[in-house]
Amino acid sequence: MANLDEALSGCWSKLPVIRKLMISHPEIEWLWWIDSDTFFTDMSFQIPITKYVKHNMVVHGYHGLLFEEKSWIALSTGSFLLRNCQWSLDLLDSWVVMGPKGRVRKEAGKILTLNLKGRPDFEADDQSALIHLLISNRNQWKDKVFLESSYSLHGYWEGASDRHAGEKLQRSDDSWPFMTHFVGCAPCRGAGAGTGDYSLERCLKGMEKAFNFADNQVLRLLGYSHRGLLSPNVMKIKNETSRPLEMSQALLKDS
Repeated sequence: MANLDEALSGCWSKLPVIRKLMISHPEIEWLWWIDSDTFFTDMSFQIPITKYVKHNMVVHGYHGLLFEEKSWIALSTGSFLLRNCQWSLDLLDSWVVMGPKGRVRKEAGKILTLNLKGRPDFEADDQSALIHLLISNRNQWKDKVFLESSYSLHGYWEGASDRHAGEKLQRSDDSWPFMTHFVGCAPCRGAGAGTGDYSLERCLKGMEKAFNFADNQVLRLLGYSHRGLLSPNVMKIKNETSRPLEMSQALLKDS
């Protein structure tokens, strides 16, 4: 059972926390888990929650990668929605069995690496475990899980950051995702996490760009903007109108 326990450390700690919140707040219909290294970067986007009336879990993912290729990156558990219901509590309890640290997690990691395409050899993680659970118990879970790919509930930071190498201040509809997840960055430890693919400097620059990009969407409502996506300084921009309340929503969409 996904109870609060020191054995469920690291990425696995999210499961007992979510379970505790569900039980403590039965009045809440949906819970939204977001990893601490994730930014909101489209401030005007609204989740189409009515789209998921027949589902209990919404996670960024791809059907083909999950059920055909059985890829270990078929979905992301860095940001997902979970309906507060018995189905979800049952899912958490089934999901968590690979999580206890020590021998259980190490042996489970071997099973996941053997069965999931492209997965490196390391101990069990919550994302791989969910993928394996959905594949191996497809009939039990699949119908209530919505694999969302029409917008970026989980947007990989590197691609978005690289598109803004020139410190672009404006955005098009596909310029930056709704959510930007800084996977592989651990600035508090002074280096990239895990394999160390990303330098501290690159991660911090990416984070500053993402923050300032989102901040601009709010600042523009007040007639200001950052001088660049890597600048903490702001400047006054032309924003003359006799209808400020009507213009606010337009600016939020266009910033």
